[in-house]
Amino acid sequence: MNPELDKANRVADFIELGELMCLDALNRNESCGGHFREESQTEEGEALRNDEQYSYVAAWKYQADSEWEVVKEPLTFEIVKPSQRSYK
Repeated sequence: MNPELDKANRVADFIELGELMCLDALNRNESCGGHFREESQTEEGEALRNDEQYSYVAAWKYQADSEWEVVKEPLTFEIVKPSQRSYK
């Protein structure tokens, strides 16, 4: 076993994970959580959510040729409803 090759494989895995996180952030046209998009903000500069379009949990499935497919599971809110927050 080559320990340096093992370390390189781990670094490659982290780079791929980072790319996938960026792809997930770019897939959403809203500001929510750690994803702040300048084009999606209120007049006061707060994060503007889009709960109608993005109320789902996403999982990314690897396809052949380094392609990813997003698998979405819708979220339902029965007791507590999502709301716009102010961080000020």
